Amino acid sequence: MRRPSSAMPRRGFSLIELMIVVAIIGILAAVAIPNFLKFQSRAKQAEAKSNLRTWFTTQRSYLQEKGVYVEAHGTVGFSPERGNRYAYYFAPTRLCEERKADGTITRPDLANCITVDEGKFKVSTATPAPMPVSFSWTTGDGEAPKSPGLSGACPGCNIDAFAVGNLDNETGGLDTWHVATKDAKLSTPPCGNGDVMIVAGVPFNTYNDVDCDL
Repeated sequence: MRRPSSAMPRRGFSLIELMIVVAIIGILAAVAIPNFLKFQSRAKQAEAKSNLRTWFTTQRSYLQEKGVYVEAHGTVGFSPERGNRYAYYFAPTRLCEERKADGTITRPDLANCITVDEGKFKVSTATPAPMPVSFSWTTGDGEAPKSPGLSGACPGCNIDAFAVGNLDNETGGLDTWHVATKDAKLSTPPCGNGDVMIVAGVPFNTYNDVDCDL
């Protein structure tokens, strides 16, 4: 005599169940993907912060040794690694070290800016302009920098620098960072940054391309 099977009958997913799963996955993706992209973009900002801190340190060291700041970054020994996403500016008029698409580098004597590395990044311009910002420099501690650039004669001089890069490949605002040897204050917080006080030697985000765009 044949014994009845105790196994449960096989049953697949219904169309409604599959649609519910797909909808849940879509909702999770809609929340997670933008957050991941923002996290990825914020990680890219580490380049600007690290390089501006290094530039500031080299300027301070040069001041202690020579008694002056200088706009030519090669003179103080500053040169960021290849593959830089940001352009760097150290003077009001540009004489740039060009990092070209073919992998070559052109370094003029007394270069005072560095272009985006076009061998790594395909950009519309290798010298993007900083987003506009107006500083209210604190009194004392020497003259105000030229934003970017060196003020007057040392002692009593100050210098500052900008880093500018496109993090989201859009044509709107550009991620802009600033560092100076003098404290400053902004009248209103810049887009994407709730602070207004700029402390000497600390890179400050004057326009956050992660959270803002024009």
